[in-house]
Order: sequence, then structure tokens, then C-alpha cells
Amino acid sequence: MTTQYLTISWDQLHRDARILCERLSNKKFKGIVAVTRGGMVPAAIIARELECRLIETVSIISYDEEKQGELKIIKSPTVAGDGEGFLIVDDLVDSGITAKAIRKLLPKAYFVCLYAKPAGKPCTDDFIMEVQQDTWILFPWDSAPAFAPPLVKNQK
Repeated sequence: MTTQYLTISWDQLHRDARILCERLSNKKFKGIVAVTRGGMVPAAIIARELECRLIETVSIISYDEEKQGELKIIKSPTVAGDGEGFLIVDDLVDSGITAKAIRKLLPKAYFVCLYAKPAGKPCTDDFIMEVQQDTWILFPWDSAPAFAPPLVKNQK
């Protein structure tokens, strides 16, 4: 299987987040849980559009570059309780592994993302665009060089 690449611009990401907000405008949320790191930018846009000031995060590591590895929760969204009244925001649902883990933590939350792949699509309550499973999305923050060099493991 050959990997396809889809580049998302800042403009498109902002537009897609605002479209998602239009769909959510009839719902009331007491807070947002941003899935770090990819969900933080869409969550900020959505929080502003929906006038939501309570923002919590859940930090889950499952990718090393383009390979999905073992899931590791490094920060739980404690303020969100069981998720009732909270909106979970991520940039992408891929295999659904991360989304399923978050759903276990926050079973009563409403889960949205901007982009969904077929394997992960059933894990979300709403999304904007479906992409093929073999598509690797290049988000705007992936396209620019990082300001800080990556940490080197086992460096002394």
C-alpha cells in the first residue's frame, strides 16, 4: 500500500474548524478537552467560536513519526470527570485507537475532529472531511521547521 499525502493549509484548517462550529452551535458545552498536540489548534478555534473558556487537555502518545506504536496516556483530563457536558476535539481520527482510549476516559463526552479515516470514523460523533486510510495528512504545523531541535534520547 502506497502512502498518499494531503497537505492542509492554515486557511483550510481554520475554515474546517469554523464549519464544525456551525454544526455545534445548537449544543451547549461546559468545557472542551483538546487532544494534545494535534487537537490544540482546532480546539482553540472552536473554543473562541463557541465562546467556551474552560479548556482541558488529554495527552496521549501513540505515534513515532509516521508509525503507530503503543498507546500511552501521559496526562488525563481530570477536570472533565466522565465527560458529561464536554466536547473532545482532535485534528484527526485515524485507526481509532486513541479515540477509543479517550472514550473510555470520557464516556459521556461528545467527540469531534476535523478529519477522519474509515477505520476511526465510527469513534467520532462528527467530523468535516473523510480521507482514505492510506493518506498521511500534513498539517500546517508539520510543514514548517521546528524552532527547537528534537530531544535526543539517551543523551548524556
